[in-house]
Amino acid sequence: MGLYEQLIERERSGNPVAIGLVGAGQMGSGLVSQVALMRGMRVMAIADLALDRARHAFTAAGVADDQIVEVSAPDIADEVLRSGRRIITRQAQLLPHLAGLEAIVEATGVPDIGAQIAWATILGRKHIVLLNVEADVTVGPLLKRMADAAGVVYTGAAGDEPAATLELWNFARTLGLEVICAGKGKNNPLDRSATPETVAARAHEVGASPKMLCSFVDGTKTMVEMAALANATGLTIEKRGLHGPEASVADLPRIFSLRSQGGILEQTGVVDYAIGVAPGVFVVFTSKQPVVIDELRYLQMGDGPNWVLYRPYHLTSLETPLSVARAVLQHEATIAPTCGLVAEVITVAKRALRAGEQIDGIGGHTVYGLVDRAEVARCERLLPLGLAQGAILKRDVAKGETIRYDDVVLDESQTIVQLRRLQDRLLAA
Repeated sequence: MGLYEQLIERERSGNPVAIGLVGAGQMGSGLVSQVALMRGMRVMAIADLALDRARHAFTAAGVADDQIVEVSAPDIADEVLRSGRRIITRQAQLLPHLAGLEAIVEATGVPDIGAQIAWATILGRKHIVLLNVEADVTVGPLLKRMADAAGVVYTGAAGDEPAATLELWNFARTLGLEVICAGKGKNNPLDRSATPETVAARAHEVGASPKMLCSFVDGTKTMVEMAALANATGLTIEKRGLHGPEASVADLPRIFSLRSQGGILEQTGVVDYAIGVAPGVFVVFTSKQPVVIDELRYLQMGDGPNWVLYRPYHLTSLETPLSVARAVLQHEATIAPTCGLVAEVITVAKRALRAGEQIDGIGGHTVYGLVDRAEVARCERLLPLGLAQGAILKRDVAKGETIRYDDVVLDESQTIVQLRRLQDRLLAA
């Protein structure tokens, strides 16, 4: 039985998949409205510090205002869910413990909150779907291990670029094709010094958070997404920060080939990105089988020796309900760090920083991220970007300089810091 048929069966049985959502921003609100169009699942609870935003996410999806109840206590929340009404709350930690929910979607984009909610959801024996890739690349291997032990699914989200690229990678490797490079397009001009203020006008135009848009423009989001792809596939990082050439789709097989073939790569089996092919994702592949090569040429895929698979879209949070359905109905992850920590997103000073300054985190004024091989980051004691927010610098750091563990005092109150320490011990063992 396919996923659609399974959802129809849940609808017919009067037992739709019940979802809790943490974060009612652009991504979360899109998910709520998309689920409202589907059969066999319902978003039943939303947690957000801004209750008006949570309420609007429901009403925009067609939920009557008198069917939305603000709650703060678990017993009342479970009673509301049993009555079929929807919940809004400021208390995100409430959702993982509600008996009436089967899966939690975390969509805040804040690494520490993502880690907190994922951990609580796993302890609550519920499936967790992270739209928070920043948390995943920091403590995902530990969270996956704990979810496996608890018998629940830990997964990233369909519609995000790592998951969309993984679909193409799985297609290629299942057919026995050799993957040269897998990656995504980037459509924002790269500006490592971008701040929320410098992108504010553009953010207002497109209806996005300036901080979120800043993380795209300064390249951090691309680094995070490619780290997640590497951790899911085992594909490696050839160069700190990746190559990121300008390219058209037709250029990809030529550019992402070995130097001996006129390309930019020293090795195959890597992740990277290209400017100019967004919003799509791609896999560059090759084959040594003469009959397969002839067939590819006959199918007008190009002359070779490399070819490209290209998906020209990814629907972000509009696809995320598919990950919820796969987790609940098929006990299957869409994307997860099954290869452990292959890549690390490290912390780099966006401007000259002074001893005593506090790092403001992703999409802010102080740092950006670059991806590198995890063993390099470990050897050089480079600070994972997901741990940087709230850290206090112990020394001056020059613009463009990498920040190390020894350069900062971490915020030990953060869940993500404690989980990362545990993950490091487990991986070392």
